[in-house]
Amino acid sequence: MQQPWVDILFEQTPLARVLIGGAWRIGQNCPRADATINRLQSLQGLEIVRLESLDLMHWDSLLLTYIRALSQFCDAQGITLDTRALPEGVQGLLMLAAAVPERQDASRQKNLDDWLSILGRQTLWLVKDIGLLADFIGEAILGFLRLLGGQSQLRWSDFWRLVEACGPNALPIITLISALVGMILAFVGAVQLKLFGAQIFIADLVGLGMAREMGAMMTAILMAGRTGSAYAAEIGSMTVNDEIDALKTSGFSPMDFLVMPRILAMLVTIPLLCLYADIWGMIGGALVAAGLFDISASEYLIQIQTRLRLIDFEVGIGKSAVFGILVASAGCLRGLLCQRNASSVGLATTSAVVTAIVYIVISDAVMTLLVTALNLYKR
Repeated sequence: MQQPWVDILFEQTPLARVLIGGAWRIGQNCPRADATINRLQSLQGLEIVRLESLDLMHWDSLLLTYIRALSQFCDAQGITLDTRALPEGVQGLLMLAAAVPERQDASRQKNLDDWLSILGRQTLWLVKDIGLLADFIGEAILGFLRLLGGQSQLRWSDFWRLVEACGPNALPIITLISALVGMILAFVGAVQLKLFGAQIFIADLVGLGMAREMGAMMTAILMAGRTGSAYAAEIGSMTVNDEIDALKTSGFSPMDFLVMPRILAMLVTIPLLCLYADIWGMIGGALVAAGLFDISASEYLIQIQTRLRLIDFEVGIGKSAVFGILVASAGCLRGLLCQRNASSVGLATTSAVVTAIVYIVISDAVMTLLVTALNLYKR
């Protein structure tokens, strides 16, 4: 294989010809761009550098790197670089490399902006996002009214498929996390209760914590990461592939066809998953109570039956239903707002999870304050 070589021809004119030949591949002893640049700098009155190929046999990215270095030198010196004499394949790769601008350091650019402009941009984004959320809520309400009036385009086969994906397929992870959360609650509470000889109240702590808060909260967060992100990815991919526009052109409402089945599936499955999580959380607490603090299963069960009431489960399940609507809405909203490029699908998925968790925390705080104000836990 012929070795790569470079030669420079300059005859007292503003034009310098750089001849390139041989096989330019990684692993070959290719000429360095620094050497060529040093020779060009020594030339007086240089205005044009023309790259020409002579017996150029093979090339890879090493040749492109060499040419890019010469291009940067010529741009800095105000010299015109002529690549028209190179093979068409090399010119095509150079055009492709120049088509995507080099990404600047985002953190450096961010430091150049003052805090007021950053605050202004974030405020404008928040206002725009709230407006889009309001539009989505309005369309979802209209879709639900169409469903009640029997005019919806919802396909019940899609609904049952989504129910299976949200419900039975989520049982393993719900079982594991709920049992671990119950064990953690029991252990943390028991460390303090043991100081007063009140280990039996581990059952009260775990039962009330799971039934009122942790069961619904952990189930919703798990579903946000598992199912809400999947909703955003599915609908976002459809947006990128113009499938959403195809549905609209065919006379199908994306709200009825895509969003409503997902919201209804989440609304149906999350309360059941919440009750399932409550049970497994109490089982996890029982394992800690029996294994570390000598509380029998019968004592634990009797204490839970004595302390827990139906209203405790009703509040937790009611919260979970609200969480389910919020998780499904966040996933569908971010999927519909996805831009038409591949990277936006990942951004939409991440945004769906973050948005759903924010909605969950805010709504839980509001509902907790409301339940406390109504004094629903009064015995």
